[in-house]
Amino acid sequence: MREFARLFAQLDETTSTNRKLDALTTYFSQSPHQDAAWAVYFLAGGKPRQAVPSKLLRQCAMDYAQIEEWLFEECYQAVGDLSETIAHILPPAVRQTDLGLSTWMLEKIAPLRGATPEVIRSALFSFWDELTTPERFLLGKLIGGGFRVGVSKLLVTRALGDVAKVDNKLIAQRLMGWTDGRVTPTEEGYAKLIAPQSDQEHSLRGGQPYPFFLAHQLSAAPESLGEISHWQAEWKYDGIRAQLLRRSDQVHHRTYLWSRGEDLITERFPEIAAIPLPDGTAIDGEILIWTDDRPAPFADLQKRIGRKNLTAKLLSELPAALIAYDLLELDQVDLRHLPQSERRALLEKLVADINSPTLKISPVLQKSTWPELAQLRQNSRALGVEGMMLKAVNAQYGVGRTKDVGIWWKWKIDPYTIDAVLIYAQSGHGRRASLYTDYTFAVWDEDADGKRLLVPFAKAYSGLTDAEIAQVDAVIRKTTIEKFGPVRSVTPSMVFEIGFEGISLSTRHKAGIAVRFPRILRRREDKQIQDANTLSDLKNLLATHELSA
Repeated sequence: MREFARLFAQLDETTSTNRKLDALTTYFSQSPHQDAAWAVYFLAGGKPRQAVPSKLLRQCAMDYAQIEEWLFEECYQAVGDLSETIAHILPPAVRQTDLGLSTWMLEKIAPLRGATPEVIRSALFSFWDELTTPERFLLGKLIGGGFRVGVSKLLVTRALGDVAKVDNKLIAQRLMGWTDGRVTPTEEGYAKLIAPQSDQEHSLRGGQPYPFFLAHQLSAAPESLGEISHWQAEWKYDGIRAQLLRRSDQVHHRTYLWSRGEDLITERFPEIAAIPLPDGTAIDGEILIWTDDRPAPFADLQKRIGRKNLTAKLLSELPAALIAYDLLELDQVDLRHLPQSERRALLEKLVADINSPTLKISPVLQKSTWPELAQLRQNSRALGVEGMMLKAVNAQYGVGRTKDVGIWWKWKIDPYTIDAVLIYAQSGHGRRASLYTDYTFAVWDEDADGKRLLVPFAKAYSGLTDAEIAQVDAVIRKTTIEKFGPVRSVTPSMVFEIGFEGISLSTRHKAGIAVRFPRILRRREDKQIQDANTLSDLKNLLATHELSA
C-alpha cells in the first residue's frame, strides 16, 4: 500500500512523461506480483467499486478527527476533493503497516461492501490508525470508487515492456480486457502479462480482443497527404467503437463484443452477438442504431447503453448494427500485419458471405481528386456522420495512436459553435485540484415576463491552456457569488466559444437541449456577455441539424 501510494503521488505531481515512466518502471521492478497486478488494473483504467457511501465516509472522518461538520465543509470547499480533505484533517497515525496493495484490496476493502455502518466505522478507524497522509488519500480513492490518475495506458504499457524486456505491442495485446471488473487481478495473471514471448502466443488469447488502432486528427489540408490513390476514404461514424470476436476452445464456441473502453458488452447488443461469424474471426467496427437505412443520432444509442432490461419493444424501436471496417483475424490467423487494402478485400468477402442485416460494411468512398472528396464530405451531417476516415492503403493495423506501421487520419467536419457565458465553476483533479477548471456555460433566454436570463446548457473543461486556466481561475475567485460544496456560482463576466459535434432535444437538461462532446474553443474577450448567443440560436441549430438529417 505504501509503495503504491508513493507511486500515485509521484504520477500526480508531475507532467513529465520521462519522470512518470521512471516512476512506473521502478514500481513494477520492485513490487511483488500480487500487488503489481492490482496496480496495473488501476493504472490501465480499471475502476474500483465503491465500498463505503460518501456520506458515511465523511461522518466517520469527522468523528475520527473530532471536528464539527461546518469545519469539515470549510476544509472541503478549500481543498475541493473529498479524499484529500479527509487525508489532511485526520490526526497522525499511531502505528505503521507493511501490508501490500493486494491484501488491502482483498482482505480489508472488499469486506466493507454491504457491511453495517458500525462495522465500517470500526474498520475505517483501524485503517486510519496505521496509514500516513498519502496512504489515507489513496485509501479514500479506493473505497470511494473515485480513483483517477494522470497516466496514459500507453505509458503503463511502455513501463511493463521495459521491465519484462518484451515488445510494447505484445504487452498492449495482453493488456486487452485486463480492466474488466468481473475478473480479479492475480499474481498468476501478472506473471503471464510480463512473461517472455511464446511461439504459441496467439492460441492463448481465448476471448481477448486486440488493441485498437487509433486515428490522428487531420488539421492540414488533405492534399498534404500526397496522392489520393494512396488512401482509402470512409465515413466516420458516431457510435461505439467495438470488436466482434468468435472464438472456440475444446468445449465451447463463444462470441465476444468488446468496446474500445474494454468493456465486455455482448449481452447489451444481442442482435450483434447473434451475427454468425465463423470461428477464429475478429472484426473491428462501430456499433450504431440503424433505422431507415441510415445511422440514427448518438442520442438514440445512449438509450441502449447501460440498459439491463432489453425489452422486445426497445430492440424493435432501436435496432443496433455493427458497421465493419476492418478484419483483424480470420481462420484463427492474425491479419494485422497485412496492408489495409488486403484486409479490406478479405473483409468484403466475409461480410458478403455472412449476409446478415446487422453486419454492414463501411463503404469505401471512391473519388479521383481531393477536391471531389472534400465536396462529398460536405454531405456528412445530412448522412448522420462526423466526416471521413483516411487510411493509408499500405497501413498495417497498429496498436493505439501510432504511426510506425501506417496511419489513419480523422478528417472531421467543423463543429457546431455557440458563444456562451460562464456561470458556474468547479475545481479540477490531480495537479489541478486547486484550480477551477470545470465550467458550466449558459445562453440567454426570456422568462414569461420578457426578462432576460441565463439558462445553463453545457459543461466543459477542455480546450484552455494552463496560462488561460490561471487567468480564468483568477476571475472566478474575484467574482464568486455563492458556494455549493465544491461548486461556485459567479457573476457573469466571461464569454467563451463552445464547440460541439451534435445537438438533440433533452428532457434532462434545463435548456431542453443536449450537446455532444462540448469543449472550449477560445475565450471571447472581444465580446460582452449581452452579446452571447440565445436559446433560440441553439434551437435553430437543432432545427438545422434535424433538417440535414
